[in-house]
Amino acid sequence: MTPILLIDDDPTARLIVTRTLKQQGYDVAVAKNGQEGIDLAKRLHPKLIICDWMMPGVDGLEVCRQTKAMKALSTTFFILLTARGAVEDRVMGLDTGADEFLAKPIDMDELKARVRAGLRIRQLSQDLQKQKQMLEAELSEAAGYVRSLLPVSRHHSAVRIEACFVPCQQLGGDCYDFQWLDEDSLAIYLVDVSGHGVGAALLSVSVLNMLRSRSLPRTNFQDPTQVLGALNQAFQTSSSGRFYEEKYFTIWYGVYNQRTRTLTYASAGHPPALLLNPRGSATSESSPRLSRLNTPNLPIGMFPDLDYDSDSCTVAPSSQLYIFSDGVYELPQSDGTVWGLDAFADWLSQASTTDDLALKSVFEHLQNLCNHHPFDDDVSLLQLRFT
Repeated sequence: MTPILLIDDDPTARLIVTRTLKQQGYDVAVAKNGQEGIDLAKRLHPKLIICDWMMPGVDGLEVCRQTKAMKALSTTFFILLTARGAVEDRVMGLDTGADEFLAKPIDMDELKARVRAGLRIRQLSQDLQKQKQMLEAELSEAAGYVRSLLPVSRHHSAVRIEACFVPCQQLGGDCYDFQWLDEDSLAIYLVDVSGHGVGAALLSVSVLNMLRSRSLPRTNFQDPTQVLGALNQAFQTSSSGRFYEEKYFTIWYGVYNQRTRTLTYASAGHPPALLLNPRGSATSESSPRLSRLNTPNLPIGMFPDLDYDSDSCTVAPSSQLYIFSDGVYELPQSDGTVWGLDAFADWLSQASTTDDLALKSVFEHLQNLCNHHPFDDDVSLLQLRFT
């Protein structure tokens, strides 16, 4: 039996409609006025409501408005009975939440057809809701898996590393890692795949696993140019049949040698890493307080057979290095502008008054800039403190 709620102040209409629907095998509950109908709807959670528009006290529009506002009744199919045939009246009813109209006096064959159609639509809506819930659960599980792959922190006598990752959706396209290649060489990288969702996450995880396992053939992982070149050959957007087809990614890849205190790096379309030198060390233009570390290379996957350039610098004791995705600084502001990379670099330089700026403080500042709203893009941020 399908529970249907009929709300009408006319006893004759109630009797005729109830008898017709029961003859079709439907279970019908009846309310004599709008308020009684709302109370019954809360208690019975009907699949379909048939309600007269013109009633004293609480009219049909108000019944529709209140029931559709309830989460448990938001998918209930609502048929409004009305003798008002003007277009503006129907627009008003649709805007209130009504799903269908039935003209009075009621044609019983049309009533039966409207009810059948309404119940089919309601069932489809419920099925879609269940599928959406299942998909969200699967995406949440996949997001948990991606998060489990990303390290949070790592402390070493030479460097202390903290990381922060907040996807703008359940599945983002950012990934990062840091691992010692040998007792002296630390590899650090951050990847940002174009787009979001499942495709971006799959490509991101694939790149992460390939770098983590060092499975790129004939590649010296201490040489950033070789790593970027090998990635570019492995992940071409024109690779037909691959799940990452038509997707590219940017990357910042660096290798720090703790014995020589040298950082060798290469970036491919990625924002520059920011090296914050300790206060008192910036004595000339050649040794600024904050250095931008990047190389002018194209993103990975756009064109085959590219040559990649690298650069290097010496890292002073007590320096801090920030590696991040563009979601960190492309933050919309209330005045319609975007915060920007320059503003982020300036803020870092000014905020680090003690050479010990905590990553948590940086992230809290980003949240404040967004008024604690969800980020528009994935936010990935690494902080390295060199001891």
